[in-house]
Amino acid sequence: MSVRRITTSLAALGLAVASALAVAPSASAHGADHGPSGTRSLAAVLAKDGSGFDRNWDDFDIVDNAVQAVLKADPKSPVAVLADGTVPLTAFLPTDRAFRRLASDLTGKTYSSESAVFTDVASLGIPTVEAVLLYHVAPGATVTYRQALRSDGATLTTAGGGTLTVKVLSRHEVRLKDADPDALNAKVVRPNINMGNVQIAHGVSEVLRPVDL
Repeated sequence: MSVRRITTSLAALGLAVASALAVAPSASAHGADHGPSGTRSLAAVLAKDGSGFDRNWDDFDIVDNAVQAVLKADPKSPVAVLADGTVPLTAFLPTDRAFRRLASDLTGKTYSSESAVFTDVASLGIPTVEAVLLYHVAPGATVTYRQALRSDGATLTTAGGGTLTVKVLSRHEVRLKDADPDALNAKVVRPNINMGNVQIAHGVSEVLRPVDL
C-alpha cells in the first residue's frame, strides 16, 4: 500500500454526509427508551488533555490534532459536528498506537514519536484526513458498548457515506469491519467515552479504512 494510493482512493470516495445511523433494532429501541441528555461534545473531551503529544500511545492526541487541523483549514467542514454536543452521534476514536500502525503501513517507517506520526498522516492532505475522520463518525444515534454487544452484524452508516459492520466475538469483545477486506478488524479497546451525553465514543485499536487499499 502507498501514500499515493490511499490519497487517490479516498479522493474518489467523496465526502457525502449520511443523515442517519442504521443499527440493529434492539440497539436503537434501547437507546430510544433510555436516551442520554448531556450535551458535552466529543471535541471538548478530546481537548481536555491538551493538544500536545506525549509518550502515551493509548490516548487520542493524534485524532485530536487531526480534528483541529481540518477545522482550522475549513471551519465549515462536516467534522465540526464533533464540536456540537447537541447532535447525537457515535464515534470510533483510533488510539495514537492505531495511527502509528497506519503510518508504518503507508510509509514503511518505524516511529518513535506521536508528532512524527501526525506529520506523516497530515501530509496526506486535509481532504484525505477529513475523509478518514468522517468514516469514524456514525451520526444519528448514541450507541453504548452494551448496545453494541447486542448488535452483531449491524451496519453503521458513517458521516463519510461508507458503512461499518459490527462484529461481536464474545460477551466482552466488539470489533468493527471496515471497507478494506485485507485490514484487521478494529477492536473496541476503550468503550463509552463521554457516557451520559448524546455524543459517545469508543476507542479502537485500528484506523478504519473507508476504501479497499
